[in-house]
Amino acid sequence: MKFVRHQRCGDMGREIISTNSKIRMGMVGGGQGAFIGDVHRLAARLDGEIELVCGAFSRDPENCRITGEALGVAPSRSYTDFKDMMTKEAALPKDERMEFVAIVTPNHVHFPVAKAALEAGFSVLSDKPATLNLEEALALRKIVQKNNGLAYGLTHTYLGYPLVGEARGIIESGGIGKVRKVFVEYIQGWLATEVDNKQADWRTDPARSGGSGCMGDIGTHAHNLAEFVTGKRMTHVAADLSIFVEGRRLDDDGSAMFRMEDGVKGTLSASQVCVGVENGLSIRVYGETGGLEWHQEEPNTLKRFYADRPTELLRAAQGYLSEGAQGWFRTPPGHPEGYIEAFANCYREFGQALRTEGGVASGIDAAVRGMAFIEALLESSENNSAWTEIKQ
Repeated sequence: MKFVRHQRCGDMGREIISTNSKIRMGMVGGGQGAFIGDVHRLAARLDGEIELVCGAFSRDPENCRITGEALGVAPSRSYTDFKDMMTKEAALPKDERMEFVAIVTPNHVHFPVAKAALEAGFSVLSDKPATLNLEEALALRKIVQKNNGLAYGLTHTYLGYPLVGEARGIIESGGIGKVRKVFVEYIQGWLATEVDNKQADWRTDPARSGGSGCMGDIGTHAHNLAEFVTGKRMTHVAADLSIFVEGRRLDDDGSAMFRMEDGVKGTLSASQVCVGVENGLSIRVYGETGGLEWHQEEPNTLKRFYADRPTELLRAAQGYLSEGAQGWFRTPPGHPEGYIEAFANCYREFGQALRTEGGVASGIDAAVRGMAFIEALLESSENNSAWTEIKQ
């Protein structure tokens, strides 16, 4: 069975970086009080191949100074403006300047930072979704294509779990026959009531989050996971988005039927108002001869179903898994790996893409697909759940 390690984080076709030194990373966002910046930094340094050398961590000068100091970044390379950072880093000697920038800001800042970085000659690894809307995503694709010596990647973290790649490999090799049905859901409970914190504030603000709340935040992960595992593109949706918490401006719950290439059909649910649920991302895929089931909260188990034999539980780091899957585990069997390790696999693969001619191939196409998915959901829900084409 073939393990698939492509289409996770970035585009190829750039100048190759030396393998004799660590890859130098800059960061925009992730200042003191931010959540996802620390996660990115932990993931980036886990394998010892990437070092943080600069950052525009916050527009607040004091926050930026404190963050840079805590991270060991030289004061001269802690910037309060990302445009200033691009200009000054580009002016440094080639063997000193950053080689790529990680974008860990709210959604509305993703596009301007990525644009500035690419035009200054730096590769980009961005948090998802890639942009605030589809129009920006299409503009970004043109910029990436124009600067085809650079890499663009999108951190869809859950593709970094080895058993997710194993699932795709099983399907690609015909292990469950022709795919027929997909069920994917991502449910949480942290926004079941009005929440007063920094994370809830920007995620429920249309100006910073975009046209969708829950679906833009976590529904895009479910969409991306379904397309990656099956190897099929989602083509149409019939969606129903809801706002349950009074006064909230963006959806906090939604569900959709969807159609994929080759006649595959399925349902997608995303919600942030399911009381008590922590991070319920899961996928079930059924084909003509078998099926697969994976849950993010139990990421080291993949269920495999057969028509004529007992269900198998495939476990992490076991010798019966594909050779490719073995290369993505860091601990022996029975020693759980999770979110940080999956995130680190995205960084590792992006780094390999910068160093070699082989590697990942998702990047900007996945970015545009995600935004087109959100736009189709919004259009469908506004039109009484009418079937709507995903136009990318």
